[in-house]
Amino acid sequence: MPLRIALATRNEDRAEPYRRALEQAGLEPVTFAPGSGAPLDDVSGLVLTGGTDVDPALYGASRLPETDEPDRERDDYESELLREALKRDLPVLAICRGQQLFNVVRGGTLMQHLPNTDRHKRRSGGEPVHEVVLEDRLASIFGARATPVNSRHHQAVDLPGDGIVVASRDPADGVIEGVVLPSARFAVAVQWHPEDMVLAQDTENARLQARLFAAFADAARLR
Repeated sequence: MPLRIALATRNEDRAEPYRRALEQAGLEPVTFAPGSGAPLDDVSGLVLTGGTDVDPALYGASRLPETDEPDRERDDYESELLREALKRDLPVLAICRGQQLFNVVRGGTLMQHLPNTDRHKRRSGGEPVHEVVLEDRLASIFGARATPVNSRHHQAVDLPGDGIVVASRDPADGVIEGVVLPSARFAVAVQWHPEDMVLAQDTENARLQARLFAAFADAARLR
């Protein structure tokens, strides 16, 4: 029987690519949405997904005009889920907004609007638009020092939070594209959308991105 995984999302329709990528890795994603009150007792891992910008008030900043209207219900709910998952040493995989929330929960800050958004906020679906360099845990997972990624974000990690280690950057502008929390058994975050690339087509890059979900699944099974 597949292991159940908490899939934190606000929009069930937009969660479908994450769901399919997790199922492809042999896992059973279960929706965890704000207001559900679902506990983490019966799951073996947590996935944080993309969506609305994190409320800047959570990292002591005023909201810029380019930043989304806050969804504090979601921010607060997923922050508590993440804290509880880390307390239980559940494997965590955070994607796009998920990486940003992960960093904020650990006391870090965000760049609210990148100066070079044309490079990073591109609706390419599963098609890569630039390369990232990989270090530390991410290099080990991918078995490579670089990988092409898609990109559709206008915010990014600025000051890394407590215990957070930068594990990927865009070599062209230095934007942080991946982080890890080494003190946890498995706590990995990426700024791109690997779920879309895994499902886009049968290519070498799709197989490379699938390694991230496979590593997360392995960590869940070992637990």
